[in-house]
Amino acid sequence: MQRFTISLQDRLAQEFDAYMARTGHSNRSEAIRDLLLTHLGQQREAAQAMGPCVANLSYVYDHHERELSERLARLQHAHHHLTIATTHVHLDHSRCLETVMLKGPAEQVRQFANQLMAERGVHHGQLNVVMGSDAADTHQHRHA
Repeated sequence: MQRFTISLQDRLAQEFDAYMARTGHSNRSEAIRDLLLTHLGQQREAAQAMGPCVANLSYVYDHHERELSERLARLQHAHHHLTIATTHVHLDHSRCLETVMLKGPAEQVRQFANQLMAERGVHHGQLNVVMGSDAADTHQHRHA
């Protein structure tokens, strides 16, 4: 573990402390570490577009929208090599939430997610990507 000291303008430090309060970080070290991991992960994804990743794609859609459920299913089947699992939740009479776990080259995962989120009737789409050299490796650890 390495330690380092940074200096911040008062206004930036106050804004950072407010960020910590909103996100529930208990100390500045944890908050800085999380911000660095997020930012460096985004940089790694940009630099290694074809690098392996795992991702979570979540979106809400109106299942009464004309043939939308079928279009979404066709898209997932067309990208079955990226799709690990899908969870479907009924939110109310017309809206559903789906979460799709993805695994593969980051660029392909992002293209698929963008294509799915661009479908008419899909709302609140969000993709969370985790880059890593072992993200696309086979399952190798043991469960107790």
